[in-house]
Amino acid sequence: MSRQNRIFAIANQKGGVGKTTSAVNLAASFAVSERRTLLIDLDPQANATSAFGVSVPDRHVYDALLGERVMKDVTIPTDLTFLQLVPSGPDLVGAEIELVSMPQRERRLELALADVREKYEIIVIDCPPSLGLLTVNALTGADAVLVPIQCEYYALEGLTQLIATINLVRDDLNPDLEISGVVLTMFDARTNLSSEVAAEVRRHLHGAVFETIVPRSVRLSEAPSHGLPIALYRPDSKGADAYARLAQELRARRGAFDRVIVPASLAAGAVA
Repeated sequence: MSRQNRIFAIANQKGGVGKTTSAVNLAASFAVSERRTLLIDLDPQANATSAFGVSVPDRHVYDALLGERVMKDVTIPTDLTFLQLVPSGPDLVGAEIELVSMPQRERRLELALADVREKYEIIVIDCPPSLGLLTVNALTGADAVLVPIQCEYYALEGLTQLIATINLVRDDLNPDLEISGVVLTMFDARTNLSSEVAAEVRRHLHGAVFETIVPRSVRLSEAPSHGLPIALYRPDSKGADAYARLAQELRARRGAFDRVIVPASLAAGAVA
């Protein structure tokens, strides 16, 4: 079904790839362009929550998943007028176990979003670094997936498994789920390795890779400690510019890919 609004899941079970950084700053970039945006922190580590200066909220996404509160009651404002946040909290750690016995366990997030989806032009979901029930909930409720990959050795480690999970969700739970593509993150222009990895990923994944590359940036690393996205912390930085361009590119990718094929030679993940 074609919709004017879009839900994007930012997913990669491999940690340290810039997943939360991408979720936070993409959502902020959409909001800066005055698109009504909702960021959902579905990661028990709650890094997307703390990135906005929120410590331990008294209500959060866990309550909505379990049906104890409606989504609008766990949504809070941010410093950006057009961006709201559904925070995470420590209770989410046990949600995977609690969800197992619940009816429609893979659709809890989709059901929780039903009463708020039309309020927003864009919803961004920060997935946990795993392929458990929380990530399956995100993929089931999303329209499209964006996969961050760091420009480092073993860049494609685990990507085959992630794509297999996405395809299983498409086959059994969400046939309209698209793969928006892969975004290269943590690119360091000073090293040959970053350039070699970027070239190799593009050679194997072709058009699935976004043109925008997110640089390794001290400013991007500093921003969460100030409780601000890069668009507010250093709007003139290379990181802010990269996420603004990525947001435009992501918004333009409609029906980008049904499948992304990872060559068997790269299944172990080593690139360089």
